[in-house]
Amino acid sequence: MSTFTTRDGTEIFYKDWGTGQPIVFHHGWPLSADDWDNQMLFFLDKGYRVISHDRRGHGRSTQTSTGNEMDTYAADVAALAAHLDLKNAVHIGHSTGGGEVARYVARYGGEGRVAKAVLIGAVPPIMLKTDNNPGGLPIEVFDGYRAALVANRAQFYRDVPAGPFYGFNREDSQVSQGAVDNWWRQGMMGGAKAHYDCIEAFSETDFTEDLKKIDVPVLIMHGDDDQIVPIADSALLAAKLVRHGTLKVYEGLPHGMCTTHPEIINPDLLAFIQG
Repeated sequence: MSTFTTRDGTEIFYKDWGTGQPIVFHHGWPLSADDWDNQMLFFLDKGYRVISHDRRGHGRSTQTSTGNEMDTYAADVAALAAHLDLKNAVHIGHSTGGGEVARYVARYGGEGRVAKAVLIGAVPPIMLKTDNNPGGLPIEVFDGYRAALVANRAQFYRDVPAGPFYGFNREDSQVSQGAVDNWWRQGMMGGAKAHYDCIEAFSETDFTEDLKKIDVPVLIMHGDDDQIVPIADSALLAAKLVRHGTLKVYEGLPHGMCTTHPEIINPDLLAFIQG
C-alpha cells in the first residue's frame, strides 16, 4: 500500500496511477478512495495521472481521534500534493470532499499547484441552518446522524445507501445491491470517532470565504434530486460565490450520481478538464 505520514503522525493511504496531468479525487463521508474507482479507471484510460486518498479516519488511513475537521483535512491534502510534487492538478470533490477541495484550493492552491476544481453534490457554502443561512438544514438532522452512528453504525451504513444517498428510495429507481454493499464496506473500514467528528465538519463548516478566494475555473455539478445535500442551499449558492464558476444541474439525479450515472458524469468531467 502507498502511504505517507503527516506532521502529527497520521498515516494517509493513497492511490497514484498513470502519468500525465494529475487529477486528484476527494471522497465523501464516510467513504474512501475506492468510491472513485469508476472515475479513476475512466481517466487513467484517457491518459491522465489519477490520485485518490483515504481521508484521515477513513478507509485505510489512521483512525484518528483528533484533527477530524476541515482545516486539517486541507492541510493533509497539501502534504499529499507536496509528497507527490503535484503541479497543474485538477481537484474533484464529492460531498464532504467538495468542502475539502474548496478549503484546499483557497488556502494552498497557489504556485501552480491547482489548474481547476470540481464540486460534485458538494456541501459548500454551509449545510447547517443559521441566521446567515436560513435555507440550511436544522441541527436536528445532523444530531440524528450522530445518534444513529452511535446506536448502530453498521445498520446506519446500510440504511443511508439503500435509501437517499443513491435515490434507491424512489419508486422508479434501479437498486444496485452491490453499490449498497460497497458503500457499507467502505464506511465500516473507517473509524467511528473520526466519522462522528466529520459530521460536524461537513455540516457546520462555512466555506463562503473559501469559495470567494478560489481563482481557478470551477465546475459545480449537482443533481436536483439530491436528498443528502439539497441543491437550493448548496450548488445554487456556491455558483454565485466563485469567480470563474460553471453550474451544471442534473435533472432527477441523486447525491451519489457518480456511481449511479457515470456514463453521464464522466464525459462532462472530461469536457471541463479539456476545455
